[in-house]
Amino acid sequence: MGEYLPDYLIREQAAVGALVVFAVSRIIFAAVACDRGWRIPIVERCFIAAAALYCVPQLFDLLIHAYGTRAAFAELEGKVAGAAIALFFAPIVGHKLGYE
Repeated sequence: MGEYLPDYLIREQAAVGALVVFAVSRIIFAAVACDRGWRIPIVERCFIAAAALYCVPQLFDLLIHAYGTRAAFAELEGKVAGAAIALFFAPIVGHKLGYE
């Protein structure tokens, strides 16, 4: 895939995908946690672990395969950036909605 698409497109697609997945699921999970009385720091730790697991396949490709490192590195950068942005701003949105 990296041979046909420029790195910035791969990076942007991965970032937007991670941003949507983690932001929406974090806000939904905060609403469920608020309803059931769970503690928010536990929710935050679970989502940090989920973001790390979400990036493991590209990290594995980057470490194992030497020929596809350009596309794997661009996708890893995008996933890490999107997950970081989502996990930073989702608690702010959850607080505005009254779930935190």
